[in-house]
Amino acid sequence: MQVSARVDYALRAMTELAAAWREDKSTALRGVEISENQAIPKKFLENILFDLRRAGFIKARRGAKGGYQLARPPKQVTLADIIRAVEGPLANVRGEWPEDVTYAGAAKSLQGVWIAVRANLRAVLERVTLDDLVKGALPAAVDKLTQNEEAWHHH
Repeated sequence: MQVSARVDYALRAMTELAAAWREDKSTALRGVEISENQAIPKKFLENILFDLRRAGFIKARRGAKGGYQLARPPKQVTLADIIRAVEGPLANVRGEWPEDVTYAGAAKSLQGVWIAVRANLRAVLERVTLDDLVKGALPAAVDKLTQNEEAWHHH
């Protein structure tokens, strides 16, 4: 899986907003604060925040105490939700759903591979919430994957 700058920036921006969340009321962060805290180009961030707002994950407040804040608690927002909001499906093949692609001959089993890839992406990205990131504690099943030394080496 290739993680685009757009996805990386969206996840980092949302984590900043999650860190500012309070059950009684969340603190609004200005775009420039998020940009500076996460070293995200301001113009790029504005476009991402627009998409996240349109998807209903954040709300904007005007005025001296204005800025952006989460529209719902960090426990209710998964990484998969954010990725889908800014980039679309977690896994597709040439712009098609894995279940809609077909192959002939020796490549026939390839569709099953794409289905399995999507299932594994979901198994991680639909389990991890913004709250998990802010607390620095991944769900046990996800954390277990990071304990495999081989996971830390690229191939």
